[in-house]
Amino acid sequence: MPEAYIVEAVRTPVGRRKGGLAAVHPADLGAHVLRALMERSGADPAAVEDVVFGCLDTVGPQAGDIARTSWLAAGLPEEVPGVTVDRQCGSSQQALHFAAQAVLSGTQDLVVAGGVQNMSMVPIGFASRQASEPLGLTEGPFAGSEGWRARYGDRPVSQFYGAELIAEKWGITREAMEEFALGSHRRALRAMDEGRFDREVVPFGDVRMDEGPRRDTSLEKMAALKPLMEGGRLTAALSSQVSDGASALLVASEQAVREHGLTPRARVHHLSVRGEDPIRMLSAPIPATAHALKKTGLTIGDIGLVEINEAFAPVVLAWLKETGADPDRVNVNGGAIALGHPLGATGTKLMTTLLHELERTGGRYGLQTMCEGGGQANVTIIERL
Repeated sequence: MPEAYIVEAVRTPVGRRKGGLAAVHPADLGAHVLRALMERSGADPAAVEDVVFGCLDTVGPQAGDIARTSWLAAGLPEEVPGVTVDRQCGSSQQALHFAAQAVLSGTQDLVVAGGVQNMSMVPIGFASRQASEPLGLTEGPFAGSEGWRARYGDRPVSQFYGAELIAEKWGITREAMEEFALGSHRRALRAMDEGRFDREVVPFGDVRMDEGPRRDTSLEKMAALKPLMEGGRLTAALSSQVSDGASALLVASEQAVREHGLTPRARVHHLSVRGEDPIRMLSAPIPATAHALKKTGLTIGDIGLVEINEAFAPVVLAWLKETGADPDRVNVNGGAIALGHPLGATGTKLMTTLLHELERTGGRYGLQTMCEGGGQANVTIIERL
């Protein structure tokens, strides 16, 4: 059976809302990681057969197939095409799946997967927002669909509502979520201080490292915040940050590895995606992980490291309860609560961190999963080489 290898993986620092990357055109963010990817890998850019990028809200500067635009903005060969995909927060993880599937099928040998998002420039839900109504509360892409209303009624379709439902269903207290969020910041700061991100991050101008982690946060400060929804448990401190950034991976076949003298760093062991209740929305990583482990014959104990996106604290805490995973193997360098969540870029950003941390610790298998709009979740398992 053909193999798909990850040869190189890079990312920008993640910029905070209105931070150091806020004014950077998304195509230039994407171009930055693409240039670095090709330089570090040593592969011939003209040999790349496709560039698959994840991005949400593809309007304004993110419109017009940002994958293709980023490649061209990088000064790379015009004969290489690009395509942009949207699986909500899992868009660039899906980009990796498409790239690996192309290689595994034998139809392509060298494919770039990545993603980009400038949330400061194009706010979340901008493409679907109507007037001043927040996306997903009473308006948005579902409004007016008779089929949707017949199936799901008039219940809110909102990530905030979904996170509250998870906290309620799994009995997760605000205090437990605040402890988790504080831990995310502490882990991220430790990783930065120890230089764990140095190999994966390609500085952009004066932005040398992730801007999100807060050294001055505390349980007392978190406890003083107002809930995002009236009567709810979730606050801004328990949510992923609005962020800007880009990330990219190079996926190669065995033939491409030989022909271009590349050094594979990991093998793609498993790819899958599952869906569940789109109203609760954010709990899909639980059944998706169970599905992936059943398909591979692995147990959660076989997984050396896990990256699960911290869209909201209850997403990870519910997943931990259901899977029985060791918390000391999960998001060991912090997650999106501290480091940020540049939507379309987060999937391959997490994979970049997972690969580098497996190499640092000598682990064998790494698993990545993330919740996605519509009640979906991708799962990717890689094996370090």
